[in-house]
Amino acid sequence: MAALLHRLLTASSRTRNRKILVKCTKTSYFRNSPSLSVRSDEKNGSEPHQLTSGQAVLSRRTRSLSPLDRISSLLPQDVVRQEQDGEADIQVPASEPLEETQAPSSPEEGRRSPSHPGERGLMFGEFLMAEHRKNRVQYRKMFHLQEGGRLLSSYGVIPHNQLAGHPAGRFVKTNRGIPIFIRRPSLEDFVQNMKRGPAIAYPKDAAIMLLMMDVTEGDCVLESGSGSGAMSLFLSRAVGSKGSVLSLELREDHHRRAVLNYKRWRTSWALRRGHQWPDNVDFHISDLCTASELLAGRGFHSVALDLLNPHLALATVLPHLLPGGVCAVYIANITQVVDLLEGIRCVALPLRCERIVEVSDRDWVVAPALQKDGQHCIRKAPIPDSDLGREAETPDQTDTDDDLGPAFGNIPYIARPHPEQTRHTAFLVKLRKFVQ
Repeated sequence: MAALLHRLLTASSRTRNRKILVKCTKTSYFRNSPSLSVRSDEKNGSEPHQLTSGQAVLSRRTRSLSPLDRISSLLPQDVVRQEQDGEADIQVPASEPLEETQAPSSPEEGRRSPSHPGERGLMFGEFLMAEHRKNRVQYRKMFHLQEGGRLLSSYGVIPHNQLAGHPAGRFVKTNRGIPIFIRRPSLEDFVQNMKRGPAIAYPKDAAIMLLMMDVTEGDCVLESGSGSGAMSLFLSRAVGSKGSVLSLELREDHHRRAVLNYKRWRTSWALRRGHQWPDNVDFHISDLCTASELLAGRGFHSVALDLLNPHLALATVLPHLLPGGVCAVYIANITQVVDLLEGIRCVALPLRCERIVEVSDRDWVVAPALQKDGQHCIRKAPIPDSDLGREAETPDQTDTDDDLGPAFGNIPYIARPHPEQTRHTAFLVKLRKFVQ
């Protein structure tokens, strides 16, 4: 009679409590409760369980059966298989060290780490940008990646070997735990952060000058006033491998600085892209007013001048400028613009002034509004007067989600001009040659 009662209880537990057993077995997988091994059962004289293929996988995974796992072995095989599939989907992988703390053992290993087509890992010899941003840029530095070097800042230290071989555009923590964003510099970043002698042609002015001159691939361009090499780099990219740029500089120290910056950019570009930057700029130490022999037999689609007295050099330049070509002049103050136009009028040069502009840009700060404790402000809908008493009785409820944060449109933003602005840099004069 007792055996019959035991069979009835076993059958009822299999049918009515099956869902409860499945849930228990799932939770037992993560609880890691104390278990009894199958070998200990054999030593105690109990009959070993006949494991199916699905149960064998489960036993290999846990290496021992807990009391709840032994109960789950009584379930049909299809239920156990579904349970194992669910566990395989939600299994938590073992924690791995952060990528920032792993350095490649060799440059070849670092080059294989990127997974995107055309992507190359950071290599020694490149120039990189390091930034730390909050609401505005608090720290920005361009540095040369060297073996054994270190990036030093008030936020901490980052060894260069920790960056080599890894992809660009990622955050790396300093020894103080502050994340620094590491990326490759654009040509604009390089020009603004490279070592310079004289003042450079800022990217906002260089872009307008390129549009004035209508520089395209394959053009031959004359530049006078190499300076630190900023405009030379922009012209080099604009004319491409089929074009050429002749850059003249009167001072020898400025000439050396322009050549050095040009070579550094070409070297860094070759490492990051795998092919050479066009070597299409020819630097010379010469005065444009007396460079007739250097310009002999050459014609230019456009001319870029950055001189103190550009009107004195126009007579030498015009015979080599193609008809309809543009001469863009970079001038610091408005009195020089007056002298330029007066010089053209007095000598009656075949040039017409089409445009005189001063380029200005304005940076803005757009960021979420924050409270004093650093939390986001929450936008609340206006409450009608009739609901004021009802609102006071009920507690405040905001449309927030613990995982996703406030809903779309619930956070107000502030928008204002950036406190640090680039003001006047130069006047740009567009002169076009015409045929008399």
